[in-house]
Amino acid sequence: MIAVRPGPPLAGTVTVDGSKNAALSLLAAAAALGRPVRLSNIPSNTDVEIMLALLEQAGWHFARPVDQPTTALILPTDTRHMAPALAQAAHIRASYYLVPALLAQRGEARLPWPGGCRIGARGMELHFKVYETFGDRSAVDDSGYRVEAVAPRTGTVSLVLPFRSRGATVAALLRAVTTGRPLRLGEPNLSPEVVCVLDALKSVGWDTRASEHLLTLAPPSSGQVDDVAWEVPGDKIEAGTLACAIAATGGNARIEGVRGQDVGLLVSALRRLGIPAGIEINALSVRAQEARPTGRALRAIASLSPGGLDADFEPPLMALAVGLPGNHLFSDAINPGRHGNLLPQLARLGAEVHEISPTECRLTGPQRLTGAGVEATDIRTGSALVVAGLTAQGVTTVGGLDQLRRGHADLPGKLRALGADICEVTP
Repeated sequence: MIAVRPGPPLAGTVTVDGSKNAALSLLAAAAALGRPVRLSNIPSNTDVEIMLALLEQAGWHFARPVDQPTTALILPTDTRHMAPALAQAAHIRASYYLVPALLAQRGEARLPWPGGCRIGARGMELHFKVYETFGDRSAVDDSGYRVEAVAPRTGTVSLVLPFRSRGATVAALLRAVTTGRPLRLGEPNLSPEVVCVLDALKSVGWDTRASEHLLTLAPPSSGQVDDVAWEVPGDKIEAGTLACAIAATGGNARIEGVRGQDVGLLVSALRRLGIPAGIEINALSVRAQEARPTGRALRAIASLSPGGLDADFEPPLMALAVGLPGNHLFSDAINPGRHGNLLPQLARLGAEVHEISPTECRLTGPQRLTGAGVEATDIRTGSALVVAGLTAQGVTTVGGLDQLRRGHADLPGKLRALGADICEVTP
């Protein structure tokens, strides 16, 4: 577990790791491409390590330069035999990204139901709809699912998503790559984690065009690019969590390695609360020592729409807003079980949060928190509790360190580098 105590305002400079969510989709894209891909800035969190292990078990190969621990060369498999049971796929949500590569490699994909954070029902029906539109056939049972490539088809694949699913959008992109077919996808998800896949495909010759209502993808018209080198973008969620921690402690610090456009809404939220924050091309700065709390209400409403607030920003913003004046509203209908995880843990610290519905809540600050034992039941609940613990009187112990490590290689270490009083302890 982690022990956190209030200390001096956080200060200094820290660099975020690569984005977990982007790395998972780019690793799957590299497998689907069927060519050697050099991928850099790979974070070393548990979910990414599991994805690499799954690729290796399924026949892909990867090598890491000794002097570049965050870089891997992913090499295509030359085997056609059936993959062993990929049991570890049940531990991460993004294991479903492997389906297109497995279909291209073996003609079928058999996987257990995906795991990940327990934050509400997130079914795969829309994924199956994507594959069926490509002519594949799917079947399910209690233990998992099977997707089979039936008969090769040609021509453009057209599909309109009923909601802007990131997973289904990536699935459609990667299946288009493995079939070599043009794609017209209506109402796509255009989060940075999807855009980085589009950028990667564009770098190898695919024609990619994306607007709010239509995404098109067309195969390369010329020969292959010899050297394929992609980079995982910096983790915007880790940057947002660190920014909230800096703001909560009244500190001044700089967060490097994150693209400014990926954290624009987070910065807007901080400014609304009266906390000076600025963005550059690859950095985010927070100057909370100059803060003048506005008392204005923060409306942190998660949205899948282009330009909407990423749901993973909501928990650390809630932990920050507890200590600031205002009547603040939070809503996350994307992950309907997240509030059920987070609110009881914040209550252990003394936070009073009014639950309007299972996905919407309101709190009035400022409130004073008191250290207590809490549990990280999912990644973002864990990081939000760490932020809260930085201002709670006394010692806060956060259990469930394995959950935190699924999304962060070393969040406590980064906070410690900024001066936080935080350490790992043995129960």
